Amino acid sequence: MGRIEIIGGTPRSVSTLYCVGRNYTAHAQELGNDVPDQPVIFLKARSALRPLSSGPLAFPSETFHHELELVLLIDRGAALGSQVGWDEVGAVAVGIDLTRRQVQHRCKERRLPWTPAKSFAGSALVSPFVPRARLGSPVGALRFTLTVLGELRQQGDTTQMIFDVPTLLTYLASLAPLEAGDLVYTGTPEGVGPITAGDAFQVSLESGSYRTNYDGRL
Repeated sequence: MGRIEIIGGTPRSVSTLYCVGRNYTAHAQELGNDVPDQPVIFLKARSALRPLSSGPLAFPSETFHHELELVLLIDRGAALGSQVGWDEVGAVAVGIDLTRRQVQHRCKERRLPWTPAKSFAGSALVSPFVPRARLGSPVGALRFTLTVLGELRQQGDTTQMIFDVPTLLTYLASLAPLEAGDLVYTGTPEGVGPITAGDAFQVSLESGSYRTNYDGRL
């Protein structure tokens, strides 16, 4: 894919896909992980990106775990070591980080990278991006949900993050300069569970009086 849709704007090319693990206490606990004292970061390839309702999917016969996430589009670059906040975020979307959970467990047991479990074609689903200006200024609490086959599975709220958006972005900028077009998947709340190819789902994003829903199919 390598490009994203922005509501009311032109499609954008994507640079780096940053992903944050264990950023909600209840999710860390539901998988038996320690609550981290600094952000847990991993990467996905740009080829992992796909829209909610179409696109390639590797391992289509497998059952994945869905991980609902708020996704940030970096619109203004930030130099290495700089303080970064919402001013560098141009738009926000809802994404699903598909995970091959048993593969991830085996990688952990062998102390190997998670790449085979996390970075594969279709593993980074993302909705159209909502320009930040539509979410209010300053940006308040963002709430997002995932329903699979008519069942509410996950619901998140940015006030529940262990590391908030400025903390996450500043930490990333301590590792490498942030570039316009970078995406940041900010972590998943509790409730991860199975999803298979063909399953219908719906995601929502809410901020104050703004609310939008998107239907999708894996």
